[in-house]
Amino acid sequence: MSRKWFSIMALIAAATFFLSLSSCGFNQHLVSIQIAPSGFTFGSVNPNLFVGFTATGTYEHPPKTIDITNIVTWGSDAPQVALISSAGVVTPNANCGTANIGASFYDSPNLVSSNSAAIVVDGPAADGCTPAGPQPILTVDFAGLGSGTVTGGISCSSPSTCSDQFTTGATVVLTASVTNQSIFAGWSGCTSTSPDGTVCTVLLEINTTVTATFNQS
Repeated sequence: MSRKWFSIMALIAAATFFLSLSSCGFNQHLVSIQIAPSGFTFGSVNPNLFVGFTATGTYEHPPKTIDITNIVTWGSDAPQVALISSAGVVTPNANCGTANIGASFYDSPNLVSSNSAAIVVDGPAADGCTPAGPQPILTVDFAGLGSGTVTGGISCSSPSTCSDQFTTGATVVLTASVTNQSIFAGWSGCTSTSPDGTVCTVLLEINTTVTATFNQS
């Protein structure tokens, strides 16, 4: 073999060596964070409930993907709805609603942020929640030949029927008042009435109709 051939091989080896050193000289950098699951729904405002999230980081120089759940900074944009611990554990807090959680990590000089996951906290109306599905309609009807008005959760005057939609579990209070010297004869369809009979209280779970009867004096 010629001396020239050895020289060429030596140059190739040297170039390969220095390219290897150059590659190793890059710092490994985090380029993206993916959190899972993509979202979660809690059925009540109960701090004893929880769900664990994980964060997966993708790096370059050299490329690799690893679990970084315990080194990222977790956050919630609505902590009154959902809290998240430093380990990625989410719990409902005090209110119903939706919170978006995410994770971030400062890998100098860049702050890398994850995708966002929606946390929904639902439950009964007693917790201030709005249950899923159609909400009930309360209708006020009138009977009798007299005249009067109803005020409170709904305001209307006889003889016109009126109605409105409310949140499931809402309590609506209606008060009947006579006009034109009529006589109020009572309510029907109420959950309860006041001792004098003029106030009607309705606990709305389904569509409900109440009737106020006004008679002529």
